Amino acid sequence: MEELIAKRYAQALSSVSKDLPAVLEVLNLVSEVTATDEVKSALTSPIVSSEKKTEMILAALGKDADGALVNFVKILGENNRLDLLPAITKVLNSDQQRISNNYEGVVKSASTLDAKALADLEKTLKKYTGSTIKLTQEKTDLEGLRVSVDDLGIEVNFSKQRVKEQLIDFIKKSL
Repeated sequence: MEELIAKRYAQALSSVSKDLPAVLEVLNLVSEVTATDEVKSALTSPIVSSEKKTEMILAALGKDADGALVNFVKILGENNRLDLLPAITKVLNSDQQRISNNYEGVVKSASTLDAKALADLEKTLKKYTGSTIKLTQEKTDLEGLRVSVDDLGIEVNFSKQRVKEQLIDFIKKSL
């Protein structure tokens, strides 16, 4: 339900904003702050008035903020929807990625890949999807490699255990 409401607000902001990438850059910073527990509890607290919540977010935006963004935050405050800022930002980021055909993905493995291997993986994914994908690495205890690009719905997993199980099944079937 939250995502459906966030999509409507995101669509409204993108239709009135003249410089959406700049607005999105500011919203990304504000979303990081509003996602923290302290700020989230203040935004959802019935004790704090909606005017104070709106003032808090507007103060974080600064005096040089885009007029459309300021009005957008005021409307969110009037409707008690300021806690949706991270969800709205996520929808806008996803839309921006789709428009620019640039996506971000994560490579998880026990060892770090060198720059050439990461570039080759990005090139292969571009060939497969037709989209430019920028991969970042995360170290995990996974024996193998997992590549995921959430916005495209791609997840590729190579694990030693899985290959071993498939090889054993293949041998059993062939006997």
